[in-house]
Amino acid sequence: MKDNDLISVLIADDDPGMRLILRKKIQATDGFFVAGEAVTGEEAMALYEKLTPQVVFLDVDMPGKTGVECAHLIQDQNPACILIFATGHEEYMGEAFEVYAFDYLVKPFKLDRLEQTLSRIYDRLHRVNAEAVPSPRPAESRSTGGRLMLRHKDGVSFIDLEDILLVQREDRATVIYTENGGRYVLSETLSETEARLDPEIFFRCHKGYIINLRRIKNITPYGRWTYVVQLEGTEHDALITHEKYEELEKKFG
Repeated sequence: MKDNDLISVLIADDDPGMRLILRKKIQATDGFFVAGEAVTGEEAMALYEKLTPQVVFLDVDMPGKTGVECAHLIQDQNPACILIFATGHEEYMGEAFEVYAFDYLVKPFKLDRLEQTLSRIYDRLHRVNAEAVPSPRPAESRSTGGRLMLRHKDGVSFIDLEDILLVQREDRATVIYTENGGRYVLSETLSETEARLDPEIFFRCHKGYIINLRRIKNITPYGRWTYVVQLEGTEHDALITHEKYEELEKKFG
């Protein structure tokens, strides 16, 4: 396996023994490498911004920023980053899944439990053995024929609403992906963009994503209570929570 095919991991935990356990197991697992280790929340964020790892293991209780606070900041930069909490505090599980954690490991956990998590991460990132969940089929609705005016650092652009495939948070900005590979970076929030879109066509499936309902290709499991949405016309995925998936089923069921 080439180095650029390896999955990069950041470990953030103030317990040196736990960092050692995680490091040894991750390094011994094919397809992964440890990009960095952090002791405090601030150090974790500095390393995340420097290394942009695909996976972050977070302890909840760290000096400075907590693991949950770090998770919120990471999600604002890249909602697709895989977050795993490894902590002795079971009572924070609800908060962890509010930021759509991929998994929650309660210390002391068995190594085979960690192996299962790493295996699911590998499958997710390499699209192996992903069983499709039935995707709701949107009812046909009339074309809006509308256009959206986008203000950005290079000026103003006008795009057809129906060309928008995906809107997501990315590097603390809102990014629109369109047909034919278009990408527009906006300074407005995701909620501000959502307010300008037709709710019959566009759906806020996750706090970090808005999808074009007409372009859903398939939906596959991701973590415990979250799914991945693949869209036609783009390589970029979106996440959808279990609650939002149920809402989608009711909307088009």
